[in-house]
Amino acid sequence: MARLNVNPTRMELTRLKKQLGTASRGHKLLKDKQDELIRQFILLVRKNNQLRIDVEEELTGALSSFVLASSTLNEAFIEELVSIPASEVAVDVIEKNVMSVAVPIMNFHYDEEIIESPLNYGYLNSNAELDISFDKISSILPKLLELAEVEKTCQLMAEEIEKTRRRVNALEYMTIPQLEETIYYIKMKLEENERGEITRLIKIKDMGS
Repeated sequence: MARLNVNPTRMELTRLKKQLGTASRGHKLLKDKQDELIRQFILLVRKNNQLRIDVEEELTGALSSFVLASSTLNEAFIEELVSIPASEVAVDVIEKNVMSVAVPIMNFHYDEEIIESPLNYGYLNSNAELDISFDKISSILPKLLELAEVEKTCQLMAEEIEKTRRRVNALEYMTIPQLEETIYYIKMKLEENERGEITRLIKIKDMGS
């Protein structure tokens, strides 16, 4: 590790010691932050994986029912049912600070009656499979929206972990070693100068005696 290009003076030594203290404290804080970010990230990933499994299972069941329904119903009838949204979903996104990471908190507003009665249609051209598929798809909505929030949070935290890791490594493997090596060099240089000064004074004393 190349030392810093500074003058070997006591003033520089004092300045670099303060800088080393600051860098060491910063390294500890960043390392603690990184460890906590990783801990929370692991918890979120587990939650995300479970949510995804649940959503995929429920969607698979809903789509299976829909395929069965569409195989026995008039295609034009189904298209007419789904052509106009039965309800609107509004999203309010606010930010929450988690370990200096601005993660989204998504508040979803939708008509909860849609969960109970997703679509209004007559039963003459319908069948049980269509009713089941619409009920399942509607009931998945809250989990689907929660999954979007958790996945975005995981993405943002992963980016912050990588950024923090680079800063920790820069301090640990470059900044701190450079400062330590430079401080050691200045100390050696000052001691060498002191020994030279003592030797010079002794010679002057011997010459005068």
